[in-house]
Amino acid sequence: MTGKTDHLLETLPARDRSTRLLHVVVDTPRDSRIKFKFDVEKHCYTISHILPGGAVFPFDFGSIPRTLAEDGDPMDVLVLIEEPTFAGCLVPVRLLGALEAEQTVEGKTGRNDRLIGAAAESRTYAAWKALSDIPDRLLGEIERFFVSYNEERGRIFRVLRRSGRRRAETLVEQGERRFREKKKR
Repeated sequence: MTGKTDHLLETLPARDRSTRLLHVVVDTPRDSRIKFKFDVEKHCYTISHILPGGAVFPFDFGSIPRTLAEDGDPMDVLVLIEEPTFAGCLVPVRLLGALEAEQTVEGKTGRNDRLIGAAAESRTYAAWKALSDIPDRLLGEIERFFVSYNEERGRIFRVLRRSGRRRAETLVEQGERRFREKKKR
């Protein structure tokens, strides 16, 4: 493999220049019990974790190219879409908001926000423009998924607040800045 996905995560801008939609590269498809992660050194997707029976990713889960979250990985986005895509699929996404959160791993706590967006080509989620458009029940289920997913792995995931699109946009801008600063080093 020539590292084409690595190329996407390193060179593709975080946004489409004409539409301003986010570029999201899917790591783990909706309904998957397997959490995939892109291995930069091997230039391929690897299995990161297998969820217990009955647990699956509720929607596609992916990364924004040319961004870095506080944990050093590309920023995470849960993509509301009707059907699963595939690992490596590029999905144009309309950002709706964020679950600002902290995660504790082996006694160390740090930020691990979860951005939430809707696939631009979605029929079901086409009218959703903000986090407030997501029914409370569904948003609560998404929060519980991240809490239980982390709990099963011996981690603590705590949602600090639900934030709207403007704050989520600020988080993306901060992630782009961290990426540029790291590249300068």
